[in-house]
Amino acid sequence: MEKAVLTVIGKDRTGIIHGVSGVLLEADINIMDISQTIMQDMFTMVMLVDIEKSKIEFSALKEILSKEGNRLGVEITICHEQIFNSMHRI
Repeated sequence: MEKAVLTVIGKDRTGIIHGVSGVLLEADINIMDISQTIMQDMFTMVMLVDIEKSKIEFSALKEILSKEGNRLGVEITICHEQIFNSMHRI
């Protein structure tokens, strides 16, 4: 299994989860775990996704998610789980 961590941060509005999950659906990416919260009017979400069977190359997926983030008015980032873990290791 090849996993990635996807984060979404921005002003809350309707359709954010729908937009992000729609991109993942089209790419055949499974959401393994999800955590989201709204702090006042700020939306934050972290997803752990399985990208092993993705129909889209990782670099293209990053670009598609970035464009969807622009459309939704949020910042979307995705990185491989190993890189995420290395960046956040104390």
